[in-house]
Amino acid sequence: MNIKIWNEFIHERKNDAIAEIYPLGIHGAIAEGLNARLPGAAITTATLQEPEHGLADLESTDVLLWWGHLAHDKVDDEIAARVQARVLAGMGLIVLHSAHLSKPFVRLMGTSCNLRWREADDRELIWTVNPAHPIAEGLPQPIVLDEHEMYGEFFDIPQPDELVFISSFTGGEVFRSGCCFQRGQGRVFYFSAGHETYPVYHQAPILDVIGNAVRWAARATPAQLDLTHSPNAPKGWYEGKG
Repeated sequence: MNIKIWNEFIHERKNDAIAEIYPLGIHGAIAEGLNARLPGAAITTATLQEPEHGLADLESTDVLLWWGHLAHDKVDDEIAARVQARVLAGMGLIVLHSAHLSKPFVRLMGTSCNLRWREADDRELIWTVNPAHPIAEGLPQPIVLDEHEMYGEFFDIPQPDELVFISSFTGGEVFRSGCCFQRGQGRVFYFSAGHETYPVYHQAPILDVIGNAVRWAARATPAQLDLTHSPNAPKGWYEGKG
């Protein structure tokens, strides 16, 4: 299994406090956690600053993880379209925390993907509402984040195909924090945990969720579909012009 962890890698280079929490970057912390949970998997990382944002090898990527926050608009539109096309052809996509506004996720959802939020050191309880789902395997109930950013409804996404987690917060808000979608031949999982100022990606249950999600999103033989040259498609449909 070929897994790539993408991170815009800006917070950790600009903020000393965040760099102290994630000295290897958020992508590095997640990679360390997945190495211990997915033996035998080939795990690589990529960042915004690299040529093609480090995503030149998407065709051989089975599951892509995406973390972004400050620089959604800096992601090249063509790269976002390539990620979308690979998901439609069978690549798994795990969208983390503030990547709900990333270009690939918004393209795949077709909605604004906006939500309510508050930074106030809230306690978050992540409740499993679908314990039979593979992503929920072996998790405590609930997962407790003593301090985290609040994400609240309304979350402007399509109705999830499967809802695995909901979260509750100190202020009484609730949020659909673990959502599964099928897009074309690919599986997409959105997981809200992971604000950069908290050591969330050092917590075992959070890494267990991500490891389970990677297994769920990976296809044994990703489809090799040519989605850009359909002889019956109207001209320009792939670029959103049809």
